[in-house]
Amino acid sequence: EVSAINDRAMEQFKNLVKAGVTEEALARQVELIYKSLGADGNSFQPHIAFGANAADPHHKPDGTVLKEGDCVLFDVGCRKDYYCADMTRTFFYKYADNEAGKVYDTVLRANLAGEAAIHPGARFCDIDRAAREHIEAGGYGPYFTHRLGHSIGLEDHEFGDVSSVNTDTVKAGMTFSVEPGVYLPGKFGVRVEDLVLVTEDGC
Repeated sequence: EVSAINDRAMEQFKNLVKAGVTEEALARQVELIYKSLGADGNSFQPHIAFGANAADPHHKPDGTVLKEGDCVLFDVGCRKDYYCADMTRTFFYKYADNEAGKVYDTVLRANLAGEAAIHPGARFCDIDRAAREHIEAGGYGPYFTHRLGHSIGLEDHEFGDVSSVNTDTVKAGMTFSVEPGVYLPGKFGVRVEDLVLVTEDGC
């Protein structure tokens, strides 16, 4: 339910991306939109980044003003009945140049490959590898600088992760993120994050 609210909110967040807006201005509106859709509030402080700021995976919103060609990264989540949602989407304002388009497509393919590798009995490290190899094949391996995902539930980050060192196996009912990213210093960053619920035959 909380992830469904997050989906609906993201549709509204996109409409806030307009000429002259700042990261801080967008961040201030996130919780208001969540509450209007029935959420209890944010599950964490929104991370919104334009252009080169998005090359920092944990950039805090500031007074940066949006300009044409910028990437616009929303890493946001809401809370409902104590449960947390978390999602990242990356847009481009007006246009994306060839490099930005290539990076975005690479990250999206990595996200889909990671999700396709999820099923009961799969190892978390193999899910990470399934996504990471797409980014490496695209030539961006050194710019994917974090684990593929984290567990989530009553807290936005709970014990357990989807990483190269976690050899534990997936079980039906687990919930975690799949969030590959590519971060090019001084240029831009792209991340695509979904939450998945493991089922008996996939997620």
